[in-house]
Order: sequence, then structure tokens, then C-alpha cells
Amino acid sequence: MTSLELAKKAARLLDEKKAMKINVLKVDSISSLADFFVFATGTSNIHVRSLTDELEEKLKALGAPAPRIEGYRSNSWILLDYGTVVVHVFTGEAREFYDLDRLWADGVKLDWEGE
Repeated sequence: MTSLELAKKAARLLDEKKAMKINVLKVDSISSLADFFVFATGTSNIHVRSLTDELEEKLKALGAPAPRIEGYRSNSWILLDYGTVVVHVFTGEAREFYDLDRLWADGVKLDWEGE
């Protein structure tokens, strides 16, 4: 699975679990951290954790490598690092506070729903 396919699949899986404000950014030209960032918002701390649990399980079943996970205990911002794709799942308050969408606004926003 390419990094583009992984990013789009992650966005679709998050959407199926009712994540909100899903945003996929292509950042390879402005960062060496990853090729793509996926941002999503959960409705509560429990929803954030269930989104990341489901995403990790489904992507593993599709052959994606096991991600490095940060923030699992906090439940307000959980990061899943797949190497070329980094998925950030926030509560609404955490997403507003950290405002990564603004910080990475130079990235190219992808239409993950259109294909």
C-alpha cells in the first residue's frame, strides 16, 4: 500500500466511525517528518480512543505496519505514526488548542472522498 493509499484509507475508516473534520494534507514538500498528515476530531475522549483502536486494527488487517502511538493515555490527542503517514485524532478542544491545521496550512489538501 502506498502512502497516498494509506492516508486515504485512514481517512475513510475514520469517516466510517463518525470522526469529524477529517483533513488529509500532503506535506512531503515541506517536511521530512512524513508524506501525509491525517487530522480528525472525535466527539469525546472515549470516541478518540475508539477511533484510533479501530483504525489500528483495520489498517493492520490490510497489511499496514504497526504504528508508533503517542498520547494514548491522554485520550485528547492520539497520534498514530505509520512512517510516511501520521494520523492525528483529537478531541474538539485539543484540535482547536494545538491548531495543527493552521500550522501545516502550506501542505496540499487532498480530496480523500472523491475517489
